[in-house]
Amino acid sequence: MSGDGIAAIVVSHESASSIDACLSRLRAAAGVSAIRVVDNASSDDTLAVVQRHALADARLRFIANPDNPGFATACNQGAADSDAPWLAFVNPDCMVEPDTFVRLLAHARRLAGEALLGADLVDEAGVRDGAARRNDPEFAAMLRGPWRAGRGRPLDVAVEEAVALQPVEAVSGALMLMPRALFERIGGFDAGYRLHAEDLDLCRRARLAGATVAVANDVRVLHLRGVSSRSRPFFVEWHKHRGLWRYFSRFEAPARGPAVRAGVWLAIWAHWLSRLPRILGDAFRTGTP
Repeated sequence: MSGDGIAAIVVSHESASSIDACLSRLRAAAGVSAIRVVDNASSDDTLAVVQRHALADARLRFIANPDNPGFATACNQGAADSDAPWLAFVNPDCMVEPDTFVRLLAHARRLAGEALLGADLVDEAGVRDGAARRNDPEFAAMLRGPWRAGRGRPLDVAVEEAVALQPVEAVSGALMLMPRALFERIGGFDAGYRLHAEDLDLCRRARLAGATVAVANDVRVLHLRGVSSRSRPFFVEWHKHRGLWRYFSRFEAPARGPAVRAGVWLAIWAHWLSRLPRILGDAFRTGTP
């Protein structure tokens, strides 16, 4: 097997609107030696689309979970079902270019040591996704209250236009490339996360293991965003805040006193409560649960 072979791991859930284009692009992308789709109990036409691609391309296999164990668990399943030396985690609403992975690999090869890399994610209008470049969460800012939590160090990091490869603390789980050896050494994704913050966790553990985390500003990928989650905003927001608490508990809480730990817990869930009116209003207008 080539030392540059890449297994592309796609976790799908109700992704029929984008999975066909996503898989077509992955199949056409240079460097992809395996494609693994792990479906988390889709009830739409997602699996029918995946099966059609699997019949047309021997590199593609899929796992159909009877329930939804979460994004992290599904990523780990897809990684374990392949043996390529590189792993690319790709959301079903990401549309890679034919040279996306070979360019990311070239960046990784030029770095000293291991790397976890992301790409410059943009929407259909060319607007950059702030989640592509992030700092670790600043939990002290949350203690200022749910309406003032953004006044500390911002989670999103500004783009350094003149830098092809920009080191950051975290990249978006919508598209990540990393060596299998690093993924396995740090234990893969933490399956304790159901949805959201598992990418922040993985990036932090990669950095603690000595790897570079960076965004390739010269590798642009279309990210449609939220295709699988638009119909379940309450579920998404609940698990986003639950994930933040798990992240804090894992990395920050051991060095904090009981008062700070309690304050962060209250701040996280106060922020969730502050989001409820908008969630419920949007659900009422659109008729989604």
